[in-house]
Amino acid sequence: MDINVKDVKEILKEEGYKLTTQRKAILDAILENHEKHLNPEEIYNIVKIKYPDIGIATVYRTLQLFEKLNIVCRVNFDDGYNRYELNYNTEEHQHHHLICLNCGNVIEVKMDLLEILENEIEREYGFSIVDHNVKFFGYCSDCQK
Repeated sequence: MDINVKDVKEILKEEGYKLTTQRKAILDAILENHEKHLNPEEIYNIVKIKYPDIGIATVYRTLQLFEKLNIVCRVNFDDGYNRYELNYNTEEHQHHHLICLNCGNVIEVKMDLLEILENEIEREYGFSIVDHNVKFFGYCSDCQK
């Protein structure tokens, strides 16, 4: 499912919020850079080009609201930043990430090969798994050159 401004406007309306100019600008920055896993400061730097009066606190508050409403997911790549990506609300598990230790590039891995392991863990331990989060650390193809 693709997330767009119309969908977010509806989600906000259902929860008693409005899609303000600032919220739309922040959403647009996330949508336009959906492959980049931006942190709040990076979002702020993008938004302030067009809206110089926006404050960093507005970005943080908006991200908290978007996370609360399941519009975005917060991800942590152990680099000292919380980063955000769109929440596509699929029933499938989250995708995995490859994180380059040299340049910090993050690559999304769409395949999920952990289904067999999950089934074994559930059977062996009587544990009901609802999701998992896997991060692989290494060096991207550019940094290996």
